[in-house]
Amino acid sequence: MSSLVAYENSESEDDNLEQMEEGASASVQTGSCEQDQKVRVCKSSEEAPKPYIFTIEPNSSLSKYDANASERINSTLQLQSCFDWERKHCSDGTAKEKHFTDSAAPQSFPTTQGKILPLQTLPHMPQGFGCGLKPAKRHQTVPSGVRPYIPKRQRLATSIETANPESPADQVAGNQTRESQILSEVSARVKPYLAHKPGAAGIPRKLLMSLGGHQGPVNTVQWCPVPHLSHLLLSASMDKTFKVWDAAESGRCLRVYSCHSGAVRDACWTPCGRRLLTGSFDNTAVITDVETGQQVVKLDNQFKAMCVVLHPSNPEVFLCGGYSSAVKAWDSRSCKVVKVYKAGIQQTLDILFLRAGADFITSSDCVSRDSADRTLIAWDFQTTAKVSNQIYHERYTCPSLALHPLEESFVAQTNGNYMAVFSSQQPYRMNKRRQYEGHKVEGYAVQCEFSLDGTILASGSSTGSAHFYDYHNARMLHTLRTHSQPCLCVSQHPVLPATAATCDWAGEIKVWH
Repeated sequence: MSSLVAYENSESEDDNLEQMEEGASASVQTGSCEQDQKVRVCKSSEEAPKPYIFTIEPNSSLSKYDANASERINSTLQLQSCFDWERKHCSDGTAKEKHFTDSAAPQSFPTTQGKILPLQTLPHMPQGFGCGLKPAKRHQTVPSGVRPYIPKRQRLATSIETANPESPADQVAGNQTRESQILSEVSARVKPYLAHKPGAAGIPRKLLMSLGGHQGPVNTVQWCPVPHLSHLLLSASMDKTFKVWDAAESGRCLRVYSCHSGAVRDACWTPCGRRLLTGSFDNTAVITDVETGQQVVKLDNQFKAMCVVLHPSNPEVFLCGGYSSAVKAWDSRSCKVVKVYKAGIQQTLDILFLRAGADFITSSDCVSRDSADRTLIAWDFQTTAKVSNQIYHERYTCPSLALHPLEESFVAQTNGNYMAVFSSQQPYRMNKRRQYEGHKVEGYAVQCEFSLDGTILASGSSTGSAHFYDYHNARMLHTLRTHSQPCLCVSQHPVLPATAATCDWAGEIKVWH
């Protein structure tokens, strides 16, 4: 006769480990498989059953204790493994099993036609280890479905996270060696161009690489502004993550950042290239360390963030706008709101600082019947006063703004399927004789961007194409068929000539040269 004991889950795994190492009674975890930060977490939604003691004898019914309880424990033991859950709910159980490669993952107990086989003593257990189990030989054969238990301390000391080789993003994210090299390596492809002055911007025409890994639309991509780190590409997605890629040479995802619980709507590099500023639909703006992935600052906006932008002369201060009638200026050192810019609008779509940060432009979704007199608003940064709200008078919203790198002008992307040019000096007049047409917006947050020398203006399109215009004569230079879904952003490389990155609504990122 053999008896089986099922205990409740303990409060902490460390307590269980100490008891097991001291030779205490064995326990069977029923309903969860807890693990440290190196191991995938999977927990059941139900509480572990209360302890029941029952016996099973050959050719006999269950003992007098609790037959219903034994049936519950029997079913729990048969389905407690993560492997069993994967095999049951996934179409390809063999491929999914690769995600659970840690030797500490619990295994299902061997059963035969619904009847539990007697448990065997594992090699590291002393004879008679357990409650009610008969002494077993120390070197008795272990069932094929059971792996030896490895203490948590040993796992922490020796384990290195392994992931599915088909998911390079997850594999690299857990590799501490590669993490420490994100900002120390210089790409061999970028290095030859660092010693020379950037030449005239070119137009990319061929696909260099395709980067897959996001599970939702990618809202923006941005190259690192530091020249020797310009091989790094930042991407922000609706799948609640943002990532840093080596998009100039290897195409590897160097790190995945998951500090938001909502869609990441906007992201940008700090001027030093060591930190990232992100705004999310979880009402927060976060500054993250690129190498460690640790949150340096996390601020609650109390509204969904649509856009975040750093002050050009004081990177410790940034503006955040979104689903609110106000734009907030935060100081990341004190974690406090230093200024509030209030306007009679519903939401802010984009923010653009002008020269030296003395004033800035906000784009809103406020459109009246006859004109869009508050679509673009100019603000004085210090006094929070409106400088002008009579900048753009057509009945189209402007989802994105871009500042010319050399001239006193900026461009607004409009839902009228064209880009308009404005002076960046008061009174911010619109140039009605120059418009950039040929792409489509159709309600998507399609972004536009200048090349480093300001000669080429690039824009995405809801048709999935990337369009390149001559800035001075508004002539379309080239149309690149990039994606099958709407292309939301085209980011031109600051160092490499004729190189650009694009992203689309399906979560795909491509690099062109």
